[in-house]
Amino acid sequence: MNTMIYKGYMARVEFYAEDEILVGHVAGINDLVSFHAENSHELKAAFQEAVDDYLETCAKAGKAPRNPTPAR
Repeated sequence: MNTMIYKGYMARVEFYAEDEILVGHVAGINDLVSFHAENSHELKAAFQEAVDDYLETCAKAGKAPRNPTPAR
């Protein structure tokens, strides 16, 4: 399994050969936060944008974001 970490949030990444894209999902939170890209450089930026958007959305809604998954 491939993982990425940003601001303490971990994402699981999979490659979808049929669509030729990388798809990631933030793990360890109850909300659905996903992102995708065509290459690793775009994937990293998309992941960071997804986490930042999640945190901003929680703040605007007055909802505490779920704490990031502890790094192992």
